[in-house]
Amino acid sequence: MCITCLTGLPSVARALDSAVPAIDFSAEERAYIDQKRAITMCVDPDWEPFERIDENGQHEGIAADLVQRVAQRTGLKIELLPTRTWDESITASKAGRCQIMSFLNKTPARDQWLSFTDPIFLDPNIIIAREEHPYIGDIRGLSNESIALPRGTMVEEHVRRDYPNLRIILTNNEPEAVALVSERKADLTVRSLIVAAYAIRKEGLFNLKIAGQVPELSNQLRIGIISSEPVLRDILDKGVKTLTAQDREMIANRHVPITIQQGFDYGLLWKLVIATLIAALFAGYWMRKLSLLNRELERLSVTDKLTGIFNRLKIDEVLESEIQRSQRYVHPFSIILLDIDHFKRVNDTHGHQAGDRILVEIAALLQTSSRETDIVGRWGGEEFMIICPHTDESGARSLAENLRKAIEGHDFTTIGRQSASFGIATYRTGDHPNDLVARADRALYSAKNAGRNRVVGE
Repeated sequence: MCITCLTGLPSVARALDSAVPAIDFSAEERAYIDQKRAITMCVDPDWEPFERIDENGQHEGIAADLVQRVAQRTGLKIELLPTRTWDESITASKAGRCQIMSFLNKTPARDQWLSFTDPIFLDPNIIIAREEHPYIGDIRGLSNESIALPRGTMVEEHVRRDYPNLRIILTNNEPEAVALVSERKADLTVRSLIVAAYAIRKEGLFNLKIAGQVPELSNQLRIGIISSEPVLRDILDKGVKTLTAQDREMIANRHVPITIQQGFDYGLLWKLVIATLIAALFAGYWMRKLSLLNRELERLSVTDKLTGIFNRLKIDEVLESEIQRSQRYVHPFSIILLDIDHFKRVNDTHGHQAGDRILVEIAALLQTSSRETDIVGRWGGEEFMIICPHTDESGARSLAENLRKAIEGHDFTTIGRQSASFGIATYRTGDHPNDLVARADRALYSAKNAGRNRVVGE
């Protein structure tokens, strides 16, 4: 282990912060910062390695470091409101006792009392099951299986709404949910990739495995701000935008460390030698197994199962990265959103298998007809997105027209000819990902309303 790599982290952090450009606050925002003594914050007290409240009442973990970095860059002082459970933090936030919540997903239920910054951290959710459980390609295909979930979480809210085929068992926290699966009291749980990796190392989950993923439940963790504080939300959002991929990676790596204990009783040396040999063999086996799982998980986490191209989670990550790159280097980039024309009619007439074959063939056409620098992914259903770095509106329109012609001229299996409609949008200064996608979506619907099989830009 490189000791200086760990002890040098604070100086690295200071160097990174010194390279961050000054934030352009409005007069109203600057006055708020100058007048506000401290911002109260609620957290999840037991969500390692993301965050926890330690024995001394201190907030620690990935969330703690990220939020403090945002606070330092904005000039805000943040004070922790200690709670014992996540439910208690939610209650305190709803009552206005804390102005912000450190690390949570945006959901319709939470929109009732919170506003949110852009994502401060992205992390996929995975399905954890016992080792003998078969691989889960689509969670919708399960029938009457039980899933253990911590109450009050984004995952519980979405599973309850979107997957009525699953029987929910509520727990007080994530370790309890995993324990129920390990003890055969529940069939599944859904857990963050980082939390799962941390638990595998720390808790020794030897009878459990990664059984699949749920891309639509990926964690886009944000800072939540009570709705009565719109200026605070804007200040924190500007701070979040200064975070780089390097910031996030360095902080995440700091909290999933390999710990080494030293020192032993020399009188028991011979026993320790034997134990070390056994432990080395055992650790080697699990390191190899974990490596295989991680490689498979990495593939699953960025790939659409049906078409083999990038999935929505990966496209979201690339879109966020391209916006940051464009902000930093003032490079143009555009997105193309396309939708297969009359796709429901194809499914109704020829069946869903024929529809699936069209999706696969169009994905292949998009890959072969786009440029090497373009990022092609399935946006959802019959919609696809192409992210075009270093491409202005004219270039995006030209590419979209080439793709339209490639689809129009292709002889599809079973159904013959097919067309698609295209909407394009080019990044504008100050755009959030949602702004860019919304313009492309409006352009796409304009193409549909104008007769389909055409390219429209906004």
